[in-house]
Amino acid sequence: MNNNRRRNFRSRPQKSNFRRRSGSLNSGNSNGLNNGNLSFNRNGSMNNIHNVEKTMQKYQQLAKDAQSNGDPVMAQNYLQHADHYLRRYNELNDKRESLNEKIISETKSSPNKESEEKETQPATTN
Repeated sequence: MNNNRRRNFRSRPQKSNFRRRSGSLNSGNSNGLNNGNLSFNRNGSMNNIHNVEKTMQKYQQLAKDAQSNGDPVMAQNYLQHADHYLRRYNELNDKRESLNEKIISETKSSPNKESEEKETQPATTN
């Protein structure tokens, strides 16, 4: 057998960046990109109002359970988490309402513009 022969393994592409950093972040040029929270929550779940509401309710339930088990410190911790998600829920709800108001105002103003344009155009007769 040829035991002196070196095997050349091909590296597989990375499937995730879990606990791995690219060379540019470790090279010493700190231009603000070395934020640990940069890759946190990439699926956008904090932008989905239903996921935020569900998470808020989960922490409220955990706080109730901790309180009933006689652990006021954990109950307070869970309530602070629930409060954070409540604030995020309110932000998303306000954004959605303002977007709906903007769409409604645009749809109300667009038929008026069309009717004004029709009135200002000269009538053509055949």
